[in-house]
Amino acid sequence: MSDRIELSTSDGETLEARWDHASNPIGVTVFSHPHPLDGGSMNAPLMIGVTLRLVERGVSVLRFNFRGTGSSTGTHDHGRSEKLDMAAAVAVARDSGLKLGIAGWSFGAAVALGWLAEEADPPSYVGIAPPVEGLPDVLPPGPKRLIVGTRDQVIDVGGLSSYAERQSIDLVLTPGDHFFHGRGGKIGDLVAEGLTL
Repeated sequence: MSDRIELSTSDGETLEARWDHASNPIGVTVFSHPHPLDGGSMNAPLMIGVTLRLVERGVSVLRFNFRGTGSSTGTHDHGRSEKLDMAAAVAVARDSGLKLGIAGWSFGAAVALGWLAEEADPPSYVGIAPPVEGLPDVLPPGPKRLIVGTRDQVIDVGGLSSYAERQSIDLVLTPGDHFFHGRGGKIGDLVAEGLTL
């Protein structure tokens, strides 16, 4: 079952969002999308593919469009105010009472990790191919996984691998490029296994 909802941020923006509900959920994941200036949205193919697999595995998913994307109000803020968007989604997901995880792809993975770095009670985290530039140097303890394709043509795979090693983050190298065309199910499995819900 899927519901369209709206999220309200602490600075007054309204974000379009979608709940995809598992029938007997074991947890919930907030899942954030790639760079909106490059066409990223909550309806990107990999976003949908990963969401469908998570729901199959019993994880409800809350996706949303960052400010300035789709019908969400506001303007793109290069990952700064987008952390308020993450906070709004996490607050709604926590209200479900289910065990929480957060995930993101590319820009969304970087924003989610930036949000996580400021949290006293962080959920588990899985990032799909975040750009290494600007990722936080200090992270709270807790389960974290990074997934990247062996042929990623967008991000610095070596740099991300070094970051994961410095931060003691589980890094999964898997066949594919940045977009993982047709591999939403497999990437969804890797996300689910990293969320520890």
